[in-house]
Order: sequence, then C-alpha cells, then structure tokens
Amino acid sequence: MRLPPFGKGQRIGLFGGSFNPAHRGHYMVALYALKRLKLDWVWWLVSPQNPLKDPRETDDYGKRLAYTRRIARHPRFVVSDLERQISTRYTAQTLEALKGAFANGHFVWIMGADSLANLHHWHHWTDIMEAVPVAVLARPGYSIRALQSPAATRYASCRVPQHLAASLPLRKPPAFCFVTMPLRKESSTAIRKRRKRP
Repeated sequence: MRLPPFGKGQRIGLFGGSFNPAHRGHYMVALYALKRLKLDWVWWLVSPQNPLKDPRETDDYGKRLAYTRRIARHPRFVVSDLERQISTRYTAQTLEALKGAFANGHFVWIMGADSLANLHHWHHWTDIMEAVPVAVLARPGYSIRALQSPAATRYASCRVPQHLAASLPLRKPPAFCFVTMPLRKESSTAIRKRRKRP
C-alpha cells in the first residue's frame, strides 16, 4: 500500500467517494474542510465502486481518477488510488487498513451531509464513526435529514460545536462536527444525466 507522503503529527483529511465525475462542488467541500479544520493535507480517495450504486453507472476507473486529478488541483490536495490498491469497496475496510498510519498523524474523515443522512446504510457504519473523527460538510437539501439521521442521533453526545471544528482532527473518536458552508448546486448524478442526453 503506497500512502501519500505526510509528516509525523500532520493533520490529514480523508475525502472518499466515487467522484463520478468529480466537480467544483467536491473541490469546494475539500477546500472548506482544509481551511475550517486547519488540515495539512486532503487525500481524495477515489473508490473503484460505490457498493450502494449501480455498477453500470460507474465510469472507467482510470478516467475517473485522471479527471479527479484535474479537478483537485491544489498544493495541499492529493488524489490517491489507495482503495484500488487494497481492493476494498467499503470505507470501514479502508479505515482499518489505515490504522498503522493513524499512529503517525491526525486523521479525519470528510463527508457531505448527504452521506451522513444515509450513513446507517453503509457497511459497518458504526466502525467508521468509531475509527476517526468525522467532518460533515453541508449539502443542499440535506442538513436537516443529516442531523436527524440514525447516525447523528446515535452519536449526538459526540457532536463537536462548529466553532471548535479546528479541534476535530485532534479528538478521540467517536466525534463529529457539522460544518456549514456556501452551498453548491453541482451534482455528479445531474452531470451524468446531461452527458447522456442526445
């Protein structure tokens, strides 16, 4: 497993997704997390296949990876094929594989509010919450659903106030923080639909 380089004690954001395709909304989520959480790096982990989505809707991995690298152009962003290297389809498995790295840095998982709203459908979702602190970035139409979701309800006592977001990477899990940001309308689903139009 080839990890992106990082220094001991650095603060790393893990931003996973199928990025099918990556777009400016993803970039702004990563950028906002970088700034609000005072991260040293954001690793974009391009998933080979989202297990909750139809495989027929997933574009060629190499093309997705290359396009994500075009979108994620920032000196503190690294686009990685880590999940393909370890042949995992599940976030919980990815985090388990990264346990050794956790001893050398401060890691936090970055997700959109839409993901928190549906987190209880993910494979071993409580293992995710127990593995690393989680930063949840606002997405249009999902804030209320996310904060009333089974995951948010179960871990309500572990919610970190937004004004303490920068402390999240240093906290012991479970811990999550809901971070508001200017909402973006971009959607991978909408982009794919437009591409299919004659």
